Amino acid sequence: MPPAAPLLRASVAHATLGSMNPEPYVAWAILGLILVIAELVTGTFYLVMLGVAAFGASLAAWLGYDFPIQSIVAAAVAGAGAYWVHLYRVKSATQQMAPLDAGQPANFEAWVDQGARLARVRYRGASWDARVTGSEAPEPGSIVYVLSTQGNTLNVSQKHPG
Repeated sequence: MPPAAPLLRASVAHATLGSMNPEPYVAWAILGLILVIAELVTGTFYLVMLGVAAFGASLAAWLGYDFPIQSIVAAAVAGAGAYWVHLYRVKSATQQMAPLDAGQPANFEAWVDQGARLARVRYRGASWDARVTGSEAPEPGSIVYVLSTQGNTLNVSQKHPG
């Protein structure tokens, strides 16, 4: 091995490691981009706000501020953004449409767990999980009425709502 080979290997290793140490503003921008892409997969707006916060910290780094200031900018933007998303969701929840299924009849099929008030009902041509409200115990074949939905579970009662 020629005497220059160890020196050459050391300089190649230094060049490789040196290129993996980006400027702080680039690191913040990459983090922001990763968070925004992750938000596209999950569908929550909280990750967008964290991504925007990372972009804000990237701007602070680009302007020359030290890491503590960059972190404060990221925390402030993230906190304000998360609060805004929370307010938006609360406002949107009160403006949602009334459930279309409320008041619709369903056929009671069978109890799954009578103690937990879980049953199966036939509704819209399919068998659904249902939570029976009220003190009555419907018999198979009886008509129950949909009060609301909770995910894929119907909340039903023997009494017609309204």
